[in-house]
Amino acid sequence: MDFTDVIRRRESLRSYDPDRPVDKDTLERILEAGRIAPSAVNRQPWRFFLVSSKPILLKLRECYGKPWFHDAPHVLAVAGRRADAYKRRDGTSSLEVDLTIAMDHMILAAENEGVGTCWIMAFDPAALKNALGLADEEIVLCITPLGYPRQGWERKKEKPRKPPAETVRYL
Repeated sequence: MDFTDVIRRRESLRSYDPDRPVDKDTLERILEAGRIAPSAVNRQPWRFFLVSSKPILLKLRECYGKPWFHDAPHVLAVAGRRADAYKRRDGTSSLEVDLTIAMDHMILAAENEGVGTCWIMAFDPAALKNALGLADEEIVLCITPLGYPRQGWERKKEKPRKPPAETVRYL
């Protein structure tokens, strides 16, 4: 698929087939896209957690209560520690940006593989940390389910976007 098509086609999937897990090779290609993502000063301050085991998926359900989330056969979390991230002179940490770039690379790679995702930030951080066994200093910025659409799911029409004249400024 052409890269622009991948970007245009990607949408948040909220209808997963729980009986159709993603094969290991596909999952590894998705994770590789995150691993090779750029980060400030190449610090790579991330850890990726791919959850496929039923017991941990059950624990993850406590962090986000939407029923469709519970059907996903896999969940991907991106975490990092501020101590591992680059800090600008004014003290601003690159952690959130670095984790966002890595997650976005993996979400686009998933779309390219025909695997559905949904960017989630509205989770309970304490419940998520508990489910993943994270240290106090580790921050999870976002999670996404990974899986194939349920039978009968239909792709939505492309969402309206502001025209370039409203969003781009040439200087």
